[in-house]
Amino acid sequence: MIRVASLLLLMIGLYGLLSTRNVIKMIISINIMELGVNIFIVSIGFVTNGVAPILTSQVNSSLSNFVDPLPQALVLTSIVIGLGITALGLAFARKLYKKYGTYDLAKIGGMKDE
Repeated sequence: MIRVASLLLLMIGLYGLLSTRNVIKMIISINIMELGVNIFIVSIGFVTNGVAPILTSQVNSSLSNFVDPLPQALVLTSIVIGLGITALGLAFARKLYKKYGTYDLAKIGGMKDE
């Protein structure tokens, strides 16, 4: 169920990205897509009743229900990269607004509204 929800978030973000001309809404759509991908990656690494992959005297090393830490590490890296992309996108959006006075890409590019 979580994977379906994450794919739904990915599709909502993709629809928002393709259907709007507003730069701020496009940045928000990219963030929604990123959230969907991150949830999907974490759901792949989920193991029911899994334990942390730390060998101690209480944890038997022959157990095969260890949680894979790699997807979690990838998602943490993805969150940091997503934060940087969002900050850079908002900085570009601010510069565009200062120069053109609008966030609408159609007006910035000189295209006529349909």
